[in-house]
Amino acid sequence: MFVDTHCHLTMLNLEPYGGDLDMAIQQARDAGVSKMMGISVDLDDHIALSEIAARHTDVGYSVGVHPCEDPSVMNRATVETLVELARFDKVWAIGETGLDYFHSTEFVEDQKQCFARHIQASKIVKKPVVVHTRSSKHDTIDIIRAEGSDHGILHCFTEDWDTAKAVLDCGYYISFSGIVSFKNAQDLRDVAKQVPLDRLLIETDSPYLAPMPYRGKSNEPKYVPYVAKALSDVYHKSLEEIAFITTQNFENLLKMKH
Repeated sequence: MFVDTHCHLTMLNLEPYGGDLDMAIQQARDAGVSKMMGISVDLDDHIALSEIAARHTDVGYSVGVHPCEDPSVMNRATVETLVELARFDKVWAIGETGLDYFHSTEFVEDQKQCFARHIQASKIVKKPVVVHTRSSKHDTIDIIRAEGSDHGILHCFTEDWDTAKAVLDCGYYISFSGIVSFKNAQDLRDVAKQVPLDRLLIETDSPYLAPMPYRGKSNEPKYVPYVAKALSDVYHKSLEEIAFITTQNFENLLKMKH
């Protein structure tokens, strides 16, 4: 059974399901997906995500603000607000947060401060922080270290081994998306080979980044086994072994109390 550790359930293309998200979730189950974590990009996402999680025992969610959001949105994510929203059992993580200088270097300080607050909240509630980094790896590592964050996921990993090792040394898990299956992603697969199996996670980041052979199409949780398949080739393990390992890793992450 597979776990999709990062899917944007409020953003999926539901046209194939007549607008019915529950059908998309059932399709994921039918594909062997045993758990899905719906990810917030805005504080208000918790409203819809909590309703989805209430309907499905195998769905949890995160609370937080994406670094590409407007500073006025990021500034609403105070430590106190995040802690309050994260008190529910179905909230499995804080985020997605982090830094993104690819889309914006205009609000770098806002991003940094917001990221730090998410980490502080995650330490208070003892739940992992979900970190996004793009064109910002050095500052991302610096903040993780400065805040003493040792309980998190670097999601949709596309960086080099030095970045992977830095966050692994902090206690983080590394999650790979469909990008690891792309034909032109051999460099990423070479990095993945070095990631310890007990720190490995898989995700779709749906509706983005559909894995091969669905690249370019709208992504959804039912495709996460294809990410596992790409990693099974990297590690020379069976698909069943990668499924078991990554599922166990996610369970271990959720049980950690730092």
